[in-house]
Amino acid sequence: MTMQLQSQWFLRWVLPFCASLALCGLLLISLTWAAARTDEVAALRQRDLVTLTVAKLKVGVANDQESATVWDDAVRNATSGNLEWIEANLGSWMHSYFGHDAALILRPDLSSLYQFSSDPDHAPTPGDFQKAYLPLAKMLQARLSVGDTEGTSDTILSIGEADLAYVGFRPAIVSVKPIVSDTGNLEQIPGQEMLHVAVRYLDGDLPAVIGREYEFADLEFAAKQPTGRNIAFVPLIARDGQVFGYFRWKPFRPGQHVLEATTPALMLAFIALFAGTSLAGRAIWRRSERLAASRAELRHQASHDALTGLANRGHFGEQLDRRLPNAQADELHCVLFVDLDRFKAVNDTFGHPVGDKLISSAATRMRDLLPNALIARIGGDEFTILLQGDDARNAEELARKLVHGLRMPFEIEVAHIVIGASVGVAFAAGSCDPVELTRQADIALYHAKAAGRNTYALFGEHMDELLRKRRALENDLRSAVETRIQFETFYQPVFAANSGALCSLEALARWNHPTLGYISPDQFIPLAEEMGLISDIGAFVLEDACRTLAELPDISVAVNASTLELESPGYALRVLTALAKWQVSPARLEIEMTETATADDRGELERTISMLRAAGVSFAIDDFGTGYSSFSRVQKIEVDRIKIDKSFVDEMHRSDSRALVVAMIDMARAKGLKITAEGVETVEQRAALESLGCDDLQGFLLSRPLPRQAVVALVTGAKQTLNVASSGTA
Repeated sequence: MTMQLQSQWFLRWVLPFCASLALCGLLLISLTWAAARTDEVAALRQRDLVTLTVAKLKVGVANDQESATVWDDAVRNATSGNLEWIEANLGSWMHSYFGHDAALILRPDLSSLYQFSSDPDHAPTPGDFQKAYLPLAKMLQARLSVGDTEGTSDTILSIGEADLAYVGFRPAIVSVKPIVSDTGNLEQIPGQEMLHVAVRYLDGDLPAVIGREYEFADLEFAAKQPTGRNIAFVPLIARDGQVFGYFRWKPFRPGQHVLEATTPALMLAFIALFAGTSLAGRAIWRRSERLAASRAELRHQASHDALTGLANRGHFGEQLDRRLPNAQADELHCVLFVDLDRFKAVNDTFGHPVGDKLISSAATRMRDLLPNALIARIGGDEFTILLQGDDARNAEELARKLVHGLRMPFEIEVAHIVIGASVGVAFAAGSCDPVELTRQADIALYHAKAAGRNTYALFGEHMDELLRKRRALENDLRSAVETRIQFETFYQPVFAANSGALCSLEALARWNHPTLGYISPDQFIPLAEEMGLISDIGAFVLEDACRTLAELPDISVAVNASTLELESPGYALRVLTALAKWQVSPARLEIEMTETATADDRGELERTISMLRAAGVSFAIDDFGTGYSSFSRVQKIEVDRIKIDKSFVDEMHRSDSRALVVAMIDMARAKGLKITAEGVETVEQRAALESLGCDDLQGFLLSRPLPRQAVVALVTGAKQTLNVASSGTA
């Protein structure tokens, strides 16, 4: 009985349904194929028409010119420089009658006698015009000099040169024609004729005019090759054979229209024949499809990162647990830990949407570089990668490529972003513990960061000991910040370049470790920033600097502020409170910040600077020239001084480095900023910087950083010497 019911169901429903489906499907495929072929032919004809139209445009502009350039009056008035006549007949008239966007009259030496632009408020510069027409004008003069008449006819009265060119940033047809006699009664020296230049922009109203005339939808000029299924385009080829740009438009698809009109009728026929079974079968199928898709989506979401589409931490761990413990003895595995450098600065500067796009772009770039690898995003800007087989054997080369690839700029919206990556690499052969292998890669990543970032490091047995020392140093630093006993403030004197007099001090944090001695600031300052302790150290230095200012009333002091401090909403209040506590004038305090700090576009830095400057505190950019966009940052941030970095001072014997120093000083002078040069270590450097106009100098040649008591004695002694000298002079 069951078999009969199944056969009846098959005969009454399944077979008719399949036959009808096959018939309708065949018809639909045939229609789709025919529509596609029709659309291809239509698109080809449209492209040919646009190509022909562009060619006619170049000829048309030249023909337009001949209506006024082959004329005795034009020769006389152009030669005599009658600008009023030229304006009326060769300039504005060409625009009002033919729609030309610009016109120029060139003397025999190719200098401009007259220039007309239909939009004078946004006209390109004379240099932009010259760059576009000069090659054509030179070629035309050469032809005129030898009496070349190739291309002339009953309708083309004079030779000319035309090409596609950019006038400034605007694409255009540029045509150059000689101004010659129509009667032949005027004597002209071949090659010395006045020239007329006509310019017709391709990105103005011209595409719209062509589109209306030939019924092209949304015709416009594009500098780059357009993409998109519903966009047609033709390349515009310049005379040198290079692609100059593109005309793009929304193509007319007659086949698609026919297909869209026919499909409903076909569907109605199908529905009329098999409404019941089709609807029932379709509903069941769709329900099954949705269920399968939902399951697949849930499985994917459970094992992949939503932002990048990469594997997530859990899936990566599962794959390691599945592949590594049971691997053959000759199988090589490699785990890479990748951390994007400077990602936080990008996220803070441009916002989270740009940060998310940067993460996605970095993930795409990693997939392109390592197509066979298992890549996972384990959180934030951190990624893990599993390499096996040949990739594992070439892991060091792949790590190098990965660092180089992620160092290349990212173009996100309007931002040009350069970050970088630190990569830790760990190897294992045969069966191994996934947890231990990932731990080793993590340790190697730490060493890559410690080596200056933007590099990779291979795990070695010595790294465990180095990591232990790092952890111990972190604990010691945290304890030192809590007790403040081990921290000291040293002061490096700053001297006036012209007189050599002591003029100010720079307060510097020093950590005197009880067993390791003095630890370099280059070592503990970045560590303090990573641990979130830099504000406490900055507060300690600020307090000591204010105490020193109170004790030495005739000197000013500069303190360094990290990016984290300047971004803190309470930093300005902390500074003003310390000054008030020690009854020190804000004008005697200068705050030095790095160029990286000036990249804050959220407004917090600007508010902090405005508040403190209003109170009288001055600001300086430290290590000027070592960051990016140095000069543009000075335009945006109100500061009082720049400090030229020691790296430039060291290389001043080289002409290119000296030129950079000169440029910095000239820029600062133009902005009314004071200039301090750091790292002065030789008499030659001092003399050169003084001659270039530096205000102040500091460096080991003049004085090393001194403990507080020593610098107090130095300043007091300098003051007494000055008083004695003044008394002697009196």
